[in-house]
Amino acid sequence: MRPTSWAMGAVLMAVLATGCTTTNQAGTAAEKEYNPPTSIYNVLDSTALVYSDPTAGSPINDNPIRWLGVLFHPLGHALDYAVNRPIYALASAFPYLFGYTAEDNMQDSQRR
Repeated sequence: MRPTSWAMGAVLMAVLATGCTTTNQAGTAAEKEYNPPTSIYNVLDSTALVYSDPTAGSPINDNPIRWLGVLFHPLGHALDYAVNRPIYALASAFPYLFGYTAEDNMQDSQRR
């Protein structure tokens, strides 16, 4: 059993090591020039829409399931107030019994 574990560990390390050795840009080192990826647009970049065409972005209501989220949002808040918050109140009343910690207390105090 132990030699099998060592062999599997060695194979796993070899697979992981070979996967981390590539740059995914095959000709860059030989050509000495930079080839950017297909899309350099980053959705987390706050200035991306300033320097690009705003109409190229996706429309606001592009996902039909988003309307379900809009409709069920009040229901989620109602369930939070009716179910989740009373459970937190009960747990905070008996912290040793329910394992209510200081982190739980901090999270509960940050709710609006």
